[in-house]
Amino acid sequence: MTAVIFGVVVLLTATFAFLNGFRDVSTSVALAVRTRALTPSVAVLLAALFNFLGALLSATAAVAVSHTWIHLPEGDSGLSILLAGLASASAWGVLMWWRGIPASSTHALVGGLAGAGLASLAVGGAGVGGVDRSLMLQVGLPLLLSPVIAYVGAYLLVFPATWAARYTQPNVVNQRFRRSQAIAAGAVAFGHGLQDGQRVGAVLLLALFAGGYSDGDTIPVWVALFSAVMLTVGTLCGGWRISHTIGYKITRVDPLRGSVAQIYSALMLFLGAIALQLPLSTTHTVTSSVLGAGENQHFAVTNRKLVMQIFGLWILTPLAAAAGAFVFALALSPLGA
Repeated sequence: MTAVIFGVVVLLTATFAFLNGFRDVSTSVALAVRTRALTPSVAVLLAALFNFLGALLSATAAVAVSHTWIHLPEGDSGLSILLAGLASASAWGVLMWWRGIPASSTHALVGGLAGAGLASLAVGGAGVGGVDRSLMLQVGLPLLLSPVIAYVGAYLLVFPATWAARYTQPNVVNQRFRRSQAIAAGAVAFGHGLQDGQRVGAVLLLALFAGGYSDGDTIPVWVALFSAVMLTVGTLCGGWRISHTIGYKITRVDPLRGSVAQIYSALMLFLGAIALQLPLSTTHTVTSSVLGAGENQHFAVTNRKLVMQIFGLWILTPLAAAAGAFVFALALSPLGA
């Protein structure tokens, strides 16, 4: 039975990684497509390439992430918790994509694992260790801080960018910043791969450890390739519903502001993944940067009703995923017994 559950967990991890790339491609290329810096087909290919490279390079950090993240019970019980958490996070991701809402896959996954762990405790099984720390460092603090830092930083960076371009013809300004947007789109995709590739690899390492197939201290080559390939395949399929929301519905930005938002987002993702080893949501970072850059204009263009709805769903994401995983885990509890 352990081998069967492990196989299902791997399939659900593939689904989760695919949906991650499928939905988050929008955050990388939405503005570049919106301002006509890139065509949709070129933008997706660019995002897929750099997403793959980022995810592949992030594999070296997956072991550290798995050790400092959560601790699962060994055997079928731990695999069942992973199965329920992944199923709930994937279901929530599909719902948010269908509604065109940018939401964090990582927050859904952590919430799902927390809910599945509570269900395991409710039926007399072992819970998830370190979940309180993960909820604080991977959900609570990033949810409170990263959108604010992204919004304020992008808003302020518009000032020096517009000052530098004050004597340049508007058509020349647009042309130059469209070129920089093409580079920035690749940088955001690379940062997304660095951030989310770690989490996908960590999930597989946790599954290998729970199933008794690995000690969790080294990452097999297939795990690194698996994470990178599934994120890339999802990126190539491209979920344009969310792209339309970011590029057209929440606010309107010109190439200058779009470039500022993307460059600043990429810097935040790089800093979080490499220097601080802090998990940042690409969705939250890019969306907040777009809002900050868009607000620094002489005319109001922000759809505040939609923005408040998105923020509300960001808060609801870990809670909804936890509730769904709780139900899934209760249904699966006979497997872990």
